[in-house]
Amino acid sequence: MAEFIHEHSTHVSDEDGTAYVVCIYARQRTDGTWEGWLEFHPTDERKSVLRTEQETSQPNRIAVVYWASGLEPIYLEGAFARAQGRLL
Repeated sequence: MAEFIHEHSTHVSDEDGTAYVVCIYARQRTDGTWEGWLEFHPTDERKSVLRTEQETSQPNRIAVVYWASGLEPIYLEGAFARAQGRLL
């Protein structure tokens, strides 16, 4: 089951100027490690949430939280570009 990890203070925008709130989610795998991904929630509710595929693999939840807290805006832009072809 997915767990909300962190909401980033930086928002990203699409070509139309719609802002997206960046949220990081993760889930524990059967082997005990964790995988994390980003979701982009539009401020315009008519648009769909975008999601990346797995962005990280970490040994535990604490490591995922640490990873999420260190993401820079340039990383978010790249992840947003990767997510734009995928809809939830």
